[in-house]
Amino acid sequence: MRHPAAERPVASPLIAHVVYRFDTGGLENGVVNLIDRLTGWRHVVIALTEAVPAFCSRVQRGDVEFVSLHQPPGQGWHSYPAFLHELRRLRPQVVHTRNLAALEMQVPAWWAGMPVRIHGEHGRDQTDPDGTRRKYQWMRRAYRPFVQHYVALSRDLGQYLTGPVGVPAARVSQIYNGVDVDRFAAAGVRQPVPGCPFEGEGLCLAGTVGRMQTVKAQPLLAQAFVQALRQQPALRRSLRLVLVGEGPLRAECEAVLQAGGVRELAWLPGERSDVPAVMRGLDFFVLPSLAEGISNTILEAMASGLPVVATDVGGNADLVADGLTGQIVPAGDVPALAQALQRWATDPARRQAAGLAGRARVEQRFSLQAMVAAYGGLYRSLSARAGRPVPLG
Repeated sequence: MRHPAAERPVASPLIAHVVYRFDTGGLENGVVNLIDRLTGWRHVVIALTEAVPAFCSRVQRGDVEFVSLHQPPGQGWHSYPAFLHELRRLRPQVVHTRNLAALEMQVPAWWAGMPVRIHGEHGRDQTDPDGTRRKYQWMRRAYRPFVQHYVALSRDLGQYLTGPVGVPAARVSQIYNGVDVDRFAAAGVRQPVPGCPFEGEGLCLAGTVGRMQTVKAQPLLAQAFVQALRQQPALRRSLRLVLVGEGPLRAECEAVLQAGGVRELAWLPGERSDVPAVMRGLDFFVLPSLAEGISNTILEAMASGLPVVATDVGGNADLVADGLTGQIVPAGDVPALAQALQRWATDPARRQAAGLAGRARVEQRFSLQAMVAAYGGLYRSLSARAGRPVPLG
């Protein structure tokens, strides 16, 4: 006769997703998408500072736990005891840290004997936009022995890990972000955005979406907008700028637009939760960042059928096919950005063709299904190598 305990279902293995803060952002959106779609596993999110409840509610699964460790700024080692306590309580099979701010949690994960330890590089730190700071290279080298495997979200980040950081290529996988092509469906024609003051067939709306922080460089886009209208005054009748997001650079953008005499031609609504609707209300998308990993907003814009103008940083050129789905411009180059605004604002046929090509590119190469399958395959292979349960799928 079988023991009653044998009748109990075996719990699915657990993945601990470790981030610095679980709040609005591209990295965090990617974690949400992965948790909601990766079946066969259980998930917990451990935020070294805070898992913000409003953002946690985006996770649709009801079996996910969120842990906030309330780490003091710049004192990650203070979180080691609390992190170890959570690891021993939860016993995850996979510990997956993301970006430099969470990398040091690989040490307690190693100490606790976690079977699979993965670290993801999603993008550059805003104080190291080109990856040349020796301090950050040495920090990554110092923690390298504690990481079993790395995930780089772009070719650029993969080359950074195998180059200056010195990680063997066999320990690095490159997995692109994915986008929900159904949620960000292309409308075909621009749709009105609730609250937006700019409507009408004769207008062309260029816009961006993202946190207004230094690395995203929205003031450079505001400067380019001012310059574009000065160079082609006729565009004042049609070209409009949409800057969606909240953060310390919002006031600077306002000041640039006011000083340039074009404040009434721009809309800065702050943070919005209806990003798909915002995307469908634009004619083309612009990302003026000084650094990126693989930009979720670029993928969302392409899925929405928008041409994309983006700076030549990180993985942007992996996503945007220059001349086919949009345009790549040098980072920090306001005149080049102004010329791109003029080019795309005055050529609706080019916009339509590039938007269609971008949508097709996303469907073929950057779907959520492809991303989830890649992560699932990695978790399974590393678990099998560690002699741990491997969910089917």
